[in-house]
Amino acid sequence: MSTGPETLVLDGAIAPSGNATLYGHDQAQSFLAQSYQSGKGHHAILIEGPEGIGKATLAFRFANHVLRYPDHADAPGALHDPDPESPVFRQIAGGASHNLLYLSRPADPKTGKLKSAITVDEVRKAGKFFSQTSGTGNWRIVIVDTADELNRSAANAILKILEEPPKRAMFLVLSHAPGKLLPTIRSRCLPLVLRPLDEADLLLALGHLGLNIPAEKRSRILTLSGGSVAQAIKLINYGGLEIIDAFDTVIAQSGPAQRRAMHRLADAVAQKDSDTLYGFFVDHIEVFVSERARGAAIAGDVNRAYGLSRLHSAITERFTVADAYNLERKQTVLTVLGELAAQV
Repeated sequence: MSTGPETLVLDGAIAPSGNATLYGHDQAQSFLAQSYQSGKGHHAILIEGPEGIGKATLAFRFANHVLRYPDHADAPGALHDPDPESPVFRQIAGGASHNLLYLSRPADPKTGKLKSAITVDEVRKAGKFFSQTSGTGNWRIVIVDTADELNRSAANAILKILEEPPKRAMFLVLSHAPGKLLPTIRSRCLPLVLRPLDEADLLLALGHLGLNIPAEKRSRILTLSGGSVAQAIKLINYGGLEIIDAFDTVIAQSGPAQRRAMHRLADAVAQKDSDTLYGFFVDHIEVFVSERARGAAIAGDVNRAYGLSRLHSAITERFTVADAYNLERKQTVLTVLGELAAQV
């Protein structure tokens, strides 16, 4: 069974399936271990929280724990670092475990790029997975990464399995934005909310990856990363800081200078094979507008807050449509920057 395509792993990161170390989330780890040990754990757990804070690593860590101790009465009341040399860990990390299925966005066979959603065909793999008899009588675990990316048909297919789960079946469902999930899916899962890493744990996690932050950039990167290891990696290894600086330049300027800055930024984020940087830019734009809409609302400027909220919705839809129809990214970026410059 697959533990996920390599294309999902950022440069400088460790694939969650092969990461034996997790920083932070002590309460969540204790809860999972103790609920499993009690024999009263829920069959479906919704692990919520911002992107890049360790949700997938926690899910694989717990899967290692459950498959290592198939009898809950034998399991310890705490999650420990799995032994990288153990058969269970090696099978999971190598995508060879017959007791674990990892569901994520599949690659398009024509382009080799990841599709924009988890399709119903992927979810059907879970039905087949559960219909097979485990030779060891062990648990069968499905990790959905992330449920936010399930299309409507796939979400309904997952729901049917959640409504009538097979014996000794467990779902670990990850979500960056649980409010967008079908209410019926949320209602059938036990929510487990993870918070962004504090500065100490974030630095430990980055140090574990061998990422050293330049002293002159440390404060800024720690602030902009928001407690997310993935965000910090994008800032350090993918030129995220430079993209933010270029965006700030666009917003600060006007006239011909602004248009030239727009084109430079669009060229940078829309270049071929820069999906990660493009996604970083899209997220930054959406957060930028959302924060200003919130600030206007707090200040009592209802008209401006309303206008920015409409702009946020329009920009989100524009990026979604461009992605769905494979439209030229540079033109999409230029259009969005033009809309922003006119209203911000």
